[in-house]
Amino acid sequence: MKIRQLSGLLAASVLTLGLAACGDSADDGDTADSGGTAAGKPVKIGIKFDQPGLGLKKGSDYAGLDVDVAKYVAKELGSSEGDITWVQSPSAQRETLLSTGQVDMIFATYSITDKRKATVSFAGPYFIAGQDLLVRGDDSSITGPETLAGKKLCSVTGSTSAQKVKDKYPGVQLQEFGTYSECVAALVSKGVDALTTDNTILAGYASQEQYKGKLKVVGKTFSEERYGVGIKKGDTALCEKINTALTKMVESGDWQKAVDANLGPAGFKVDTATNPPKPDACS
Repeated sequence: MKIRQLSGLLAASVLTLGLAACGDSADDGDTADSGGTAAGKPVKIGIKFDQPGLGLKKGSDYAGLDVDVAKYVAKELGSSEGDITWVQSPSAQRETLLSTGQVDMIFATYSITDKRKATVSFAGPYFIAGQDLLVRGDDSSITGPETLAGKKLCSVTGSTSAQKVKDKYPGVQLQEFGTYSECVAALVSKGVDALTTDNTILAGYASQEQYKGKLKVVGKTFSEERYGVGIKKGDTALCEKINTALTKMVESGDWQKAVDANLGPAGFKVDTATNPPKPDACS
């Protein structure tokens, strides 16, 4: 009799535990559906693939200041590094990539200008650079933009650097290529006499092992380039979230760490009078 009673109690206990387990499974399913255990948000971020120290693709890895700032912002917005799809964003294609939704944000030495703000919006800036010149190491004839008359100068189609040269120095023979890497190759082979773009980009190329001693930055800036985060026109909510993340990056010290790690090896001297910059108001 006692054995039968014990068996009955065990059966009842097993049934109760089974029902409890089923109940837990249902609760877990509800939690997952509500986002309690959801994965990070996929995000498509545009960068340059050929700019040492800023945005450079090496195999399946991406490195540079733009990349580090993008990762930090993405994390603050709920996307881990594994959620990011990196999209190559040449200067002339950036506005199209944003307007067509091929990217969500662009961190690609993207200078904030009034002309660009007519078609895209910007968060930031997160860094302020200046336009300069890259020349061959043995060339002493080019000391600044005023010495470019009659020289062959290379820049990239769609860049603010190319436009400034057209506007201010009409006597220069400007050649526009699709990427800065093409300009560097032309400079080394003496197809052009100089390359112009932001001093951050030029320093990155000059510091590469294959160009050490062969190329040098003139060191005379003649513009102010405010690197912003390009986003789709009118997305004020996203702009404000990005600005909050950028402010946090500066205050935490992570911005300085990223600058030192990426621009320090090139011997680049950051202008502390303008950096780190405060983000503009979103509009």
